[in-house]
Amino acid sequence: MKRIFFPFTFLLMATTLVVLTACNGGPQAATVTDDAIAVKVQPVTTTRYAPVLKYSGTMASTAEARLSFKIGGIISKIYVKEGDHVVRGQLLATLDLTEINAQVQQASQGVEKVQRDVNRVKNLYNDTVATLEQVQNATTQLQVAEESLRIARFNQQYAQIRATESGTILKKLMNEGEMAGAGSPVFFVNGTAGNDWVIRFGVSDKDWAVLKKGDKAAVEIDAYPTRSFTGIITEIAQGADVASGTYEVEVKVLPNGARFAAGLFSTVQLQPAAEQTVTLVPVEAIAEASDKIGYVYTVNADGKTVTKNKVTIAFLENNKAAIVSGLDSAREVITEGVGYLTDKSVVKVVK
Repeated sequence: MKRIFFPFTFLLMATTLVVLTACNGGPQAATVTDDAIAVKVQPVTTTRYAPVLKYSGTMASTAEARLSFKIGGIISKIYVKEGDHVVRGQLLATLDLTEINAQVQQASQGVEKVQRDVNRVKNLYNDTVATLEQVQNATTQLQVAEESLRIARFNQQYAQIRATESGTILKKLMNEGEMAGAGSPVFFVNGTAGNDWVIRFGVSDKDWAVLKKGDKAAVEIDAYPTRSFTGIITEIAQGADVASGTYEVEVKVLPNGARFAAGLFSTVQLQPAAEQTVTLVPVEAIAEASDKIGYVYTVNADGKTVTKNKVTIAFLENNKAAIVSGLDSAREVITEGVGYLTDKSVVKVVK
């Protein structure tokens, strides 16, 4: 009986000891240590950079013009067609002058009549039959008639369209026999006399803030796939476009002997002169990202817990991610094991 009782008693005491030890937390602490996620860290570096901005647009001339008649009327004759090259002062189109010439003749006859009235009133005034007021009124009527004749002749002069610059007819918007309204465009002309070619495109408010006149640009044109052209920012809009909400930027392109035409599709790389400070981290440190927002883990001062940092990514280059905000005070970031981490993870840094 004694040989059987002793082992049973010993087993009961051992079981009780295990239970008490577990309550005191001994094995639990060992379990936490065993569950720690092994991670590796790498130092971060800071540098200054100017962002490279890419936009696209079409080629245009600085001498573009929409030509129209000053007055309305029936188009009598159009002398050019789309694609024609024109020179400054060349006659492009005329209106039917029947009505306009009649207005000029009417105004001219009105001047002659009022002139006779003035002469008659002056003679009566010299004979003390008419008053000075009557002479003055007749003189005023003559001046009004002369100005009406001047207006009619001016309209007669602009009842035709002449090229304001040497260039090319890009678009003919109306045909002979149509009724042209005053100021309604009839031709869209691309002037090439100055050989000034520009690309216009809209930029976001953030990019607008770092751009300025004089910043250089590299231009690639689809029509010349093996060549690169130099550009410079000449105009920056000071207000946003109502329709698109973007700010228009104009880049002047140097042809360097190439032949340009309106509408050529182009890609522009802008290099702003303004620089900003960024933090460079290995790409492996980015746990997750969407657009320019990502998350990076750092080890806290206790060496065991981690912080999930929301960062703004400027660009990716050479296996490095440039962070512009979110890691201001961090010296190291976790690069291995980030796929297993959460903001409540316990880690063990492996050298």
